[in-house]
Amino acid sequence: MNISQISLDKEAISLAIRGDIDYDRFDEFAEPLAAALDCRVLERQWGADRHQWLLDFEGCRLWLNFEFYGDVAWLASDREEDFEVLAFLAGLLRPLVKEETL
Repeated sequence: MNISQISLDKEAISLAIRGDIDYDRFDEFAEPLAAALDCRVLERQWGADRHQWLLDFEGCRLWLNFEFYGDVAWLASDREEDFEVLAFLAGLLRPLVKEETL
């Protein structure tokens, strides 16, 4: 898992993750990411240009998304109170980031 940048967006309640992510081998990125964040994978969906996995982090449900055209993965929630969880997870990712923007 090669992460080059992470960024939190409070308004969108999301944590963007940029790195070496191959759409066709998304599992090779997403599985180690979920493990590094101590998340359990509940559901996996994919389509022509998007992957979407539902993750559970200590009862908090988050969507891990990746779009082929945007070349960015992101964790997102639709609940404002989950932003604190995303900020905590960003802290877990910091040691894995080569360049960081928060």
